[in-house]
This record gives sequence, C-alpha cells and structure tokens, in this order.
Amino acid sequence: MSSTLFQERIQKGFQENLAEEKLLDCMRCGFCLPACPTYIHSNYDEVQSPRGRIALMKAVRDGDIPFDDSVQESLDLCLGCRACEPACPAGVEYGHLLEHARDVIQREKKASIKEKAIRKVAFDNLFQDPSKMSKAVGLVRFYQNSGLQSLTRKMNILSFFPEILKEMEKVLPPIEKKSTVRGKTYEPENDSIKVAFFTGCLMETIFSKTNDATIKLLQKLGCQVWVPEGQVCCGALHGHSGELEKARENAKKNLDSFLEKDVDYIVNNAGGCGAFLSEYDSLLKDDPEYLEKAKRFAEKTIDITSLLFKLGITNRSLTVNKEESLIVTYQDSCHLRNVNHVIDEPREILKSIKHVDYIELKGAEHCCGSAGIYNLIHSEMSMRILDNRMENVTKTGAKIIITTNPGCLLQMKLGIERAGLTGEMEAIHLVDFLYEKVFDSIG
Repeated sequence: MSSTLFQERIQKGFQENLAEEKLLDCMRCGFCLPACPTYIHSNYDEVQSPRGRIALMKAVRDGDIPFDDSVQESLDLCLGCRACEPACPAGVEYGHLLEHARDVIQREKKASIKEKAIRKVAFDNLFQDPSKMSKAVGLVRFYQNSGLQSLTRKMNILSFFPEILKEMEKVLPPIEKKSTVRGKTYEPENDSIKVAFFTGCLMETIFSKTNDATIKLLQKLGCQVWVPEGQVCCGALHGHSGELEKARENAKKNLDSFLEKDVDYIVNNAGGCGAFLSEYDSLLKDDPEYLEKAKRFAEKTIDITSLLFKLGITNRSLTVNKEESLIVTYQDSCHLRNVNHVIDEPREILKSIKHVDYIELKGAEHCCGSAGIYNLIHSEMSMRILDNRMENVTKTGAKIIITTNPGCLLQMKLGIERAGLTGEMEAIHLVDFLYEKVFDSIG
C-alpha cells in the first residue's frame, strides 16, 4: 500500500469512527493533566496527556498532520486507565475515543510478522477459547511443579529474557489445579438472592482459588450462585488493543450465556473485566439484535465489593482471626474506580473489620502501571509508575496491600519484590483477605 493511500485510509477510518463532536467535547481545560500517569511520569509532556492525544486524533482526522510513528507512540503509551474521565468537567469519552482510534490503526497499518503472531495467539486463541487458555496455564503449572522452575532458576536461564519477564516469573503465584465451577449452581446457606458469576480469564486460571472463595462468600451471605457454562473472556484486552470486532464476538457469546436465566445480579471479581462488561451496551450500540440484551446485561452487572456491601457485610461484626492490629492499605483498580465509580465500598468493608487498621494510600486513585499487558509492552514507563507507587505504600507501614483486580494484584506483588519487601509485605485480593482472615466471623 502506498504512503498516500495509507494516510487516506487512516484519515477516513478516523472520520468514520471518531465523531467530531466527541473530539470537540475536549475544551483543553487541563483538568485531566494531574490525573494522567503518563503525563506526570514523562516530565509533563503534553503529547502524553489526554488532551494532547485527543488533539493528535483530531489533527489526523482533519488531515492537518500525517499519521506517523510519533502519533502511534503517543496513543500506544496511554495506559487506558481512564482517570481523566472523572476529572473532566465536559464528560469527554476519552476511553472510547482511544479504543476506536486503536481499532482503526490495527485494521489499516501493516503489522510485523512478530506482532501478527502474538495477536493470533492471544486474541484468536487464548482469550477467545477458554479451553486453550486453561491448557496454556496448565503448562505454567507443570513448569512450577515439575522441577523445571527450580532448574531454570539454578541455571540462570532467565537471564536471557527481558528483565520484566524475569521479575514477573518470580511473583507469579503457584498455579492451583483448575477447579471446575462452570455449569454449576451453588445454593445459599439462607435466604436466596440469585446471581450469575463471571469467572474471568486470569481469575479462572491463575487465581481460581479466589473464584472459589468468591462463591463461598456469596453463599454465606445468602446468594444462589450460578456459573454459566458458555461464558468466555469479557473482551477487554481485545477492545483495549484495537480488536473491537473480536471483543464484540466475545460480548455476544457472554450475552447469550448469561441471559439464559433470570438473575438479580451478574457479579464479577475483576475490576477491569467488570468495567468492560458494564459497557457492553456501548460496544454493541450499532447491533440492533444485541443492543437490548446488552442493556439488560449491563444493568445487572456488579462488582463483588459492591454486592458484598449491598448484602450488608459491614453489619456482620467482622474481625480478623488474630488479636493484634493488622495494618492494611488499598490500591484502586483503575476501571473499577473510573468507569464503575466503585470507590467507597472496598474501603468501608476494610474499615468495618475489627483489628484491622486501614491506612489510606496516597495516590491509590492513580494507575499502578499494570494496565492489562502494558507492563510487558511498555515496561520502562510501567516500572517508573510502580516504583513511585511503592514509595507511598512503604510510607503507610502496611503489611498487606489489598486490591480487586488480577493485573493490579500481580503488579503490586512485583512492586513488593522490586522494593525488597518480600516476606515483610503481601498483596492480596480483597475476596481472599475476607475469606482467609475474616470468613469465620461472617455470621
């Protein structure tokens, strides 16, 4: 494809997918700047700010500048945390603009063989087919349990890999044998509220123990928990990476699976998944067959912390299974906070537990640098953000960092390792904290 034709197709794609009135909603007021991690950690470079990226999108759309590597670098370096949205007085839909811009670029720009292979494996297989994801994680489990991990470390084989992969290998939790929860209904201990449980890709494979704990907590609090058999990946990683059509395919499969039965809530325990699930109506706004289904689905979607709060868990005389005070802090999941606006519920739950000394983390509302697979692709920026976050974590004196999203959880585990605090501090999902340390007191 000639350079001129490529520019014409990119411009046309932006014109068709990025509505001018949406771009013009940005008033360039700058309220988004203090909320943007990449702006702050790039020495206040406007190109790495939300309003700077919107200006670039509009300039490409209008033909004022050509689309080139510098424009793509700016859009790629965005974490997609959407912290700019609640900070914006004009209600700019930045997250959707970014996703549509990336979608156009992905369709029109010729990818390298390496990128094509990665996308084929990730988006056409692992995150499209739960059985393939399970098999892939099973290989990781074999690596951990067969002696290969010990041998690899002993022979220093990981020294041939990028630093970020070596660090991630250290903090990856032991992979449990997959528990089979799909296609089952779990009865409550008392009065019944009917919920459907979204298992999630990483939560179902790497953190299956957390899923098991989620079901048991909900049963304890009076929920009948149904786990639909045909559910698939929420599509968030597809959508954030310029694969919107594949995200829509996954969304339709989930709608067909979850709407088979009438339930009170559709609950998830991963902030990033929950945000994407709650916006299925936006994702499928141009699909008349599925739009009404998506609206019904989105209305019932709820995060586990919000549901636990609604079920009155803070009124249950909670206490940790120890006498001395336990200092804990909390790191927000970006999408749980910025898209679903769940801010107070996890904090109120933690504050309600006897013998828990909750300390607010400075900057908890800012992204930890995980952002899906961002920490693998843009590791330098990600680690800059993470190391800064750990300085604030250390100041709290906390022994436990609580979070509510698998990516955030792995990132904070990595932060503990990088800060040399392994053995002194741990990162744990809120559900696991409640189940392992508080569960016995939930009457």
